Amino acid sequence: MQAGTALGNFANVFGAQSAARPEEASVVAELKAGSEEAFASLIAQYHGPLYSLIARTIPDPCEAADITQDVFIKIYRGIANFHGESSLRTWIYRIALHEASNQRRWWCRHKRREITIEQELAGQDGEAFHLKDTLIDRQESPFDLAAHAELRDQVEAAVREVPEPFQTVVVLRDIEGFGYEEIAEILGIHLGTVKSRLMRGRAHLKGRLAPLVHSSATSSSSSSDSSATATFRAPLAGLREAK
Repeated sequence: MQAGTALGNFANVFGAQSAARPEEASVVAELKAGSEEAFASLIAQYHGPLYSLIARTIPDPCEAADITQDVFIKIYRGIANFHGESSLRTWIYRIALHEASNQRRWWCRHKRREITIEQELAGQDGEAFHLKDTLIDRQESPFDLAAHAELRDQVEAAVREVPEPFQTVVVLRDIEGFGYEEIAEILGIHLGTVKSRLMRGRAHLKGRLAPLVHSSATSSSSSSDSSATATFRAPLAGLREAK
């Protein structure tokens, strides 16, 4: 009794599929003939179901739209090779699942190797760092460049106003970076004379740079770098870097 029922159900299904095949055959014929209307109807019928299927079977659902589009491209290009061994619906879903499988394989090969900029990495010296820290643009902005260029012009003008022989010593020491002994050797003067001229040159320069230097400058009567040079380090360093 059960066997007879099963055979009956199978016969009903087979009969329904057989009845549907003639209609499907006409659709396939139109698709093979290049009918745009038939292909548009196919897209309207299958786009939603295929998109849902693909989105649920790939690691990144955001890729589903592109993969669905690829599926319809393959259907359009491959319909000539469809010979009815299965239903059109089965053939379409087989293509969709194949594309989803390709996407999963691609994901395993490539996406898993990607790292975020927040991830901590180990440098060659063994110290940890974040990738995002290497992407920071540490160059000056156009505004900063313009502001610093204007400041350099003002400092250069102030240096040119320092009278000789003090100007040369200020330039050699605070801009060119020479040591006291080197300056003495270059100018052929005593070390004490170098320090004296530098002190007086800085005194002249201090008055001219006062509007540009925002700090509480200590007395310039001392010849030590720790006090006097601090007043001029910022503006004069800009000239040194611009050489």
